[in-house]
Amino acid sequence: MKRILLASAALLGTAVSAQAADMAAKAPYYKAPLVSVYNWTGFYIGVNAGVGTARDRTGHSFTGDSLYQAPNGGFGGGQIGYNWQADSLLGPIVYGIEADIQGAGLSDGYPAVGGGLIGGTLTTYNTKNDWFGTVRGRVGLATGPVLSYFTGGYAYGNVKTTITEGGATAFTNNRTQGGWTVGSGVEAALGGNWTGKIEYLYLNLGNKSDAFAGQVYASEFRESLFRVGLNYRIGGTNAGYTAPVAANWTGWYLGGNVGSGIGRNRSTLAGAPGVESFNLVPDGVVGGVQAGYNWQAGNWVYGIEADIQGSSQKDNKTTVALGGVAYDQKLPWFGTVRGRLGYSVGQTLFYATGGYAYGSVKTKINAGGVQIASFSKTGDGYAVGGGIETPFKLLGLFGPNWTSKTEYLYVDLGSSSNAFVGTVPGVGAAALTSSTSVKEHIFRTGLNYHFNTPVVAKY
Repeated sequence: MKRILLASAALLGTAVSAQAADMAAKAPYYKAPLVSVYNWTGFYIGVNAGVGTARDRTGHSFTGDSLYQAPNGGFGGGQIGYNWQADSLLGPIVYGIEADIQGAGLSDGYPAVGGGLIGGTLTTYNTKNDWFGTVRGRVGLATGPVLSYFTGGYAYGNVKTTITEGGATAFTNNRTQGGWTVGSGVEAALGGNWTGKIEYLYLNLGNKSDAFAGQVYASEFRESLFRVGLNYRIGGTNAGYTAPVAANWTGWYLGGNVGSGIGRNRSTLAGAPGVESFNLVPDGVVGGVQAGYNWQAGNWVYGIEADIQGSSQKDNKTTVALGGVAYDQKLPWFGTVRGRLGYSVGQTLFYATGGYAYGSVKTKINAGGVQIASFSKTGDGYAVGGGIETPFKLLGLFGPNWTSKTEYLYVDLGSSSNAFVGTVPGVGAAALTSSTSVKEHIFRTGLNYHFNTPVVAKY
């Protein structure tokens, strides 16, 4: 009996061991793989190019007018910087410092005012900015190979001003001015050690007051800069980094946006004796909604997008005709219908965009404290620009169907001309014509929700 019990126990033990081995074979245990993290720490050097437009309010005791000089044009240069990456409650946070130097072709010689409506001699103004630079701090949140950041610091640049009275130069200066700058941007990996960025900077080079020939000329310098850049990271530490899977951009999306806008609206006021030329420069906040559809072929993405925007842009500081005529121009809303063409690098979409634009332009004209004219028109024209769209995750509150975008648009709403009869101080009742050409620079950021399979995988 004892031998039988021992044999049975041995058989049972063998069966249990075999069963355990079989279960182990059917349900193996795999250790969770380590997730690679993109690291922004290190030096970088790069180049950039963009466009700038100014809103430089000026006052001149000789004419009594309040005007905006609006130097506009292209610029380009180089930057160098260093980033530090650390962990935070919000996720990987990046601190950095960056310096840049730019050559610029920003100029404005358009304003000619002071006596046109009475047949008098015009006073003309010419303002130029041919170089500038900044030294800034940066702080941002990294989502893998995408960095969204704020930036700010010291700014300096060369400002040239020339005032001509009666055909002769009455005043000229050429000086370096210092001030400050703030802005924001998005930078994303392109592959290897290369990254691309889109950025907005607001540049303030201070206020100046110059006395000459018994006159006083007061001026400000306020520049809005929109630029793209390319950086090369020196000695990057991402040798073991695995790029995320390619995004699926195909499908419908819906979203909202907010940003800022600044105009450079060439304008004239003409009467029988002559004409005065000046800039209307409405600026303010813009915000609205967009909807669109994307098609994808490999890494190329084609799409169409429509948006509608509310706007607080206005200029109610400009006066002409020896200070006797005051303008109040507003752009309460605008919209666009545009095509998009982009290239997806991993889960980041770099794109260009262009198409039809339309919007409302409202102008009021006062003389001697009395409104003498009011015009309202829906203008139309075109919009062109570009941007970056990337995955959006903040504290895990947004799922994989959400993306954020940062975008620049140049909007041209065409020209308009309106005739009216008004009483102007020093002129009396006169037949007048007011004309304006609306050109807007828009910089905005937004969120999109994509109604397709998840656009991106988790990092």
